[in-house]
Amino acid sequence: MTTDIKTLVKILIGVAWLDGKIQPEERRHLHQVAKEKGVADDLEIQPLLHELRAVKPEECYQWLRDYLGDRPTSETCQTLIESISALIYSDGTVANEEAKLLSRLQLIDSTDASEPFYSKTLSIIRKLYQRWLAEF
Repeated sequence: MTTDIKTLVKILIGVAWLDGKIQPEERRHLHQVAKEKGVADDLEIQPLLHELRAVKPEECYQWLRDYLGDRPTSETCQTLIESISALIYSDGTVANEEAKLLSRLQLIDSTDASEPFYSKTLSIIRKLYQRWLAEF
């Protein structure tokens, strides 16, 4: 099991918490992803997955930075975008808090956002959420 897989699952859990609670459809999706990725029984993932504690937006930001690193590959960016998209589609709604947080991702420390892949990924995620907001 790699750290990247655990970090990706933590990001997804964090994104689901952005509106203050995990929706039933999101919960099912998160449990399925954690099981498929082999981290459902991980001691670090379990408390998050079973909602024993809420995830703060700042934690989600840090996990995104950890996952993307200084020079993310296009594959890493694509995996992140696809994973977040699947979570979004799981409940068919996007909370304002989720859209705001992802919009703010572009404003993370300019030294972190100087990498083109990082900026491009965050821009794509923001646009995806804005499109969803426009539909609802």
